[in-house]
Amino acid sequence: MEGYDYNELLSVGKVSADALEFSKKVIKPGASLLDAVNRIESFIKDRGCEFSFPTNLSVNEQAAHYTPLFDDKSVFSENSVVKVDLGARRGFYLTDCAITIDLSGEHSKLCEAAVEALDAAISIVKSGVEVCMIGAAIEEVGRKFGLKTIRNLGGHGIEKDELHADVFIPNYNNGDRTKLDEGQVVAIEPFFTEGSAGMVEDGDIVEIFQRHGDSRPRSNISRELLEKIESRYITYPFAARWLYADKDWENEFKVKRALADLVSSEAVESFPVLIEKSNGLVAQAEKELIVERDSCRIVT
Repeated sequence: MEGYDYNELLSVGKVSADALEFSKKVIKPGASLLDAVNRIESFIKDRGCEFSFPTNLSVNEQAAHYTPLFDDKSVFSENSVVKVDLGARRGFYLTDCAITIDLSGEHSKLCEAAVEALDAAISIVKSGVEVCMIGAAIEEVGRKFGLKTIRNLGGHGIEKDELHADVFIPNYNNGDRTKLDEGQVVAIEPFFTEGSAGMVEDGDIVEIFQRHGDSRPRSNISRELLEKIESRYITYPFAARWLYADKDWENEFKVKRALADLVSSEAVESFPVLIEKSNGLVAQAEKELIVERDSCRIVT
C-alpha cells in the first residue's frame, strides 16, 4: 500500500503477539474475567500502544465480541474454552490476532483444528491467490477433524484506520474468486465448532460500540457522551466499561441511558456477542499477514 510503513506495522504486531502470550498467564480457572482483561490491556498500554478494539474474552459457545462488563463478577471455570481476540494500535497502524485457551484440556481436537487450519491457510497466501481457495484449505482441515467451520464469520482486509476493509476471507469455499494483491494486509481467522449449526447469531449481551455516521442526538447528556467518545476513541471500537471507569461519569444509569440513546439515534453502532446457533463450543485462531509476491509475512 502506498505510504505504508510495514516496519511500523510489524512493531505494533509484535506487541499484539506478546499480549496473546501474556494472556496465557492470566487466564486460569477461578481467575476473574475483568481482572484478566484489565491486565492484558495494561500490557498493551505499557508498551506504548492503544487498542484496535476492546480485548475479547469469548467463552464456550460465544464466538466473538464478549468483553467483560465494568462490574463483571464472572470467573473462568475449569471447563472454559476461551477465545482471546485482541489488537494493538499505534497511530493508524492496526493489528488483530487471536488464540483459543482450553482450560479443561478436553477439547484439544477443536483447538488444534483452528491452529492447523490457520497454518494451512497461511501456507498458500501469496499475491494472486483467490480467497475461496483459502477458505477451501480451512474447510478441508475441518473435514479432517470432523468439525464445522463457522460460515458467517471470516477473515478480512486491514488498511490504515480501517480494521475490516475491502476483502472478506471465508472459512469455506464460497466460490469468491477475488485475488489478494502484493502488499495487501489481511487477517485470517478460522472458526470451528463442535455444534451442529456452523453459524453464529446475535446474543443478548452488548458491551462493544463504535462511533458511526454523522448523526447527533438531541439530548444534552447524549451529546456530551458522544463528544467524549469522539475525542477519546475517534472511530475505533470501545468498551462500555471504559466509559463507566471515567471519573466524570459516576452515574452508571446516566451512561447507560445516554449510550442507548446514541445507539437508537444511529450515532453509535453496537456489536452484540456472537453465539453459535446450536450452542456448540467454538475455537478460533487468527494472525495478521502482509501478502507478498510468492508468500506472506506474519505480522502478529
